[in-house]
Order: sequence, then C-alpha cells, then structure tokens
Amino acid sequence: MADIKTLRQEIISKTIEYYQAKFAQKEFISGKTRVNYAGRVFDEKELVNAVDASLDFWLTEGRFSEEFAGKIAEFLDVEHVLLTNSGSSANLLAFSALTSEKLGDKRLKAGDEVISVAAGFPATITPIIQYGLIPVFVDVHIPTYNIDSKQLKRAISPKTKCIFLAHTLGNPFNLDVVMDLAKKHNLWVIEDNCDAFGSRYRGKFTGTFGHLSTISFYPAHHITTGEGGAIVTNDPQLAKLVRSFRDWGRDCYCAGGENNTCGKRFSQVFGKLPLGYDHKYVYSEIGYNLKMTDWQAAIGSAQIDKLPVFCEKRKANFNRHHAMWSKYPQYFILPEATEHSDPAWFSFIVTLKDGTPFTRDQLTTYLNNHLIETRNLFAGNIIKQPAFMNQQFRIAGELTNTEKTMTDTFFVGTYPGLTEEMFAYIESILDKFISNY
Repeated sequence: MADIKTLRQEIISKTIEYYQAKFAQKEFISGKTRVNYAGRVFDEKELVNAVDASLDFWLTEGRFSEEFAGKIAEFLDVEHVLLTNSGSSANLLAFSALTSEKLGDKRLKAGDEVISVAAGFPATITPIIQYGLIPVFVDVHIPTYNIDSKQLKRAISPKTKCIFLAHTLGNPFNLDVVMDLAKKHNLWVIEDNCDAFGSRYRGKFTGTFGHLSTISFYPAHHITTGEGGAIVTNDPQLAKLVRSFRDWGRDCYCAGGENNTCGKRFSQVFGKLPLGYDHKYVYSEIGYNLKMTDWQAAIGSAQIDKLPVFCEKRKANFNRHHAMWSKYPQYFILPEATEHSDPAWFSFIVTLKDGTPFTRDQLTTYLNNHLIETRNLFAGNIIKQPAFMNQQFRIAGELTNTEKTMTDTFFVGTYPGLTEEMFAYIESILDKFISNY
C-alpha cells in the first residue's frame, strides 16, 4: 500500500490532469457563447490548493488562511487582515467594531449619522440601519459615479460620526476630500473596497486610507474564493474588535488551536463572572460566527498571486470598451477616473445622455438577447427599494444624478476572462443596435 505522501502526490498530479480535461479554455462562438460581465478566472493552481486543503480536512481557519491573509497584508502593506465569509460580512464587521463600548466616546451609537450614497450596493448601507444609526445620502458625480465632494462637505452635521463609502466599480472616491473632512470633524472612515482591490489613489492602494476597509472575494470581484471577504486595518485595537465580533463576540484572541496567548486565561475577572472564568468563554461583544474556511483561503492564496495581472487586464479591457463606446458621443456619457487615481476597473459603466432616442432598457435588453450580459448600477436610488423605503434616513441636498443612474445607467464587464473575439462581437452588436437610430 502506498504511503500517505505518495498518495497525496498522485492525487495532486491527477488534479492537474483533471483541470486540463475539465476546464481547458473553450472556443468562443459569436452568438452562441455568452459574454458574461464577470466570472472566475483560474488555472490548475487554485484547484490543486483546494484539493490540498481538503486532504488536510482542517476545514476552519488553518495554514492556508494564515498564508492568504499574509499575502493580502503584504500586497497592501498593512498590519492586520481578518478573513471572513463574504464582503457583506466584512462590511457588517467593520461597522460593528466601531459600535464597541471599548471605544468610549468615539463609539458609534443609535441616532448618530453616517454619510454614504444612495447610488450603490445595499451591503454598505444595511449595517448602518441594523445598528440604529441614520444614513445620510449624498448625490454622486457623473461620470466618476462617486460621492459629490461639494455636497459631502455640506452634509456634515453635529450628529455625523462616520463616512462609509464604496469606491464605485473600482474607481476611487476623492480620498483627499474625505480624509481631510474626517480629520477636521473627527470622523471614522470605512472604505468599502470590495469592487476596487488593486486600485490606487495618488500611487497608494485604496483600502489603506480609512480606519477600516473591506474586500469581497465573490466570483464577480477582482479575485475569488467563491464566497469570502476580508477586513483590513492598521489599528491594533480595531483589529481585535473585528476579530471579537467575527468570532462569536468572545474576548479571547487566540488563533485556532492555540490556548492562553494572553498568559492570563484563568486569572481575570470579567463582568459578573467568577474570578478566573476561562477566558476562551468570555464574551465581551454581541458577535457572530463569520469566519472563512481554510478551503476557501487555499483558493484565495492562489488567486492573489494573479491579482497584479488581473488588474492590468481589467485596465486594458476598460480601454477596449472606451474605444468602442466612444464612437457614439451623441448618445453615451463614458466613465472617467477620479483625479489622481489609477482604477483597476470592476466594469465599464455607461449613462445615456438626455434626449437619446432609445432607453437604457431597450439597449440592455438587446445586448442580453444577444448573450451580452449587462448590469444596472446596483440598487439605483436605494431609498426607492422596497426594503429601504420606510427606513429612517436623511438626504443631503438633491439626488439628481442618483435618479439618472437609476433610469439611464448600466455597466458591462471588464473581467480578465474577456477576449478580443468577445470584444469584436460586442462591438458588432452595439453597431447593429445603433444603426437602427
């Protein structure tokens, strides 16, 4: 009977062989093969890591989790990376950490205001509402689709305690303005970096400016673990709080399989518990269990090695789209990078100009009928979504551009799986549609 090491090597070898048989690149056939707006891009390394982790059968956080978190920290040049089960959970945990009583007078409390935008994804807004705080919605700027900096300044009130914004579709928001205002008014800043992992502002990676930032590893994003996310911070106290909220709310910060890291496991007093109550079972926050599995982290550890190449490919695909759509300046407002930024574009976003003889839905229906996927700008105007209509919020100024994005804006893909054959097909279908007008 073969020994364990030999068996493992045989399984890995067969895994590589399986990848070649199962996932070899398929031929693109115009009009028959779907052009997705996003998708998984991987090779045998992800599959080998996934099988390798399965053979360990550790399942919860383990060696691959440590490796993956370490690679993220090295890539972004940050101190603390905490893996979680989704980007939405990452947003929830980042926000939860700021509600902890351990932050004293700086903690976020019910009734405080948090500035964000209505033209975005719900996961940036829901933690605010769930903790009883008040979202303050500010309009976006077209064609960057990020918060209007002038309105942001006017939105701040004595109740404002936090700014929670996403870098829209990979395009950084104006971090100069946001961070200056945060410093001036002593505000927390959470960067939702889920669509922008690898984007830069003034040469520095987004997700490294705010007090906390979040990443998503959903298949549509820059790298994927299937489901998965991460919280990033350089603040050791915030890192400890995030870990607590992520790990059932427990006070103990030992890594999995470790004991007595603090050296005082049985000698402390907490709450009204008896002296020496086991620190591993002390709960100082109202927390959750939102950890990532080692199997997911194994895939992520292979994916992140490809991130620089993926980002460059996204930029090239953005430019290819720009050349195509710019042929029709009478109809389309094309996206622009925020000043001082270098986006790793999540997608290519288009808005119809006023007076265009066709609607957004007519165009997107035509594209989708020809197997070219499109998406709207997430929730559109989120205050008109069923779940949010009756929530408490404040609107700062007018949401004019937000309204326009709801009716006239959509995006198509820039993900690294797109090929020149796909772009040629998209262009031919776009030209055919425009020829009718």
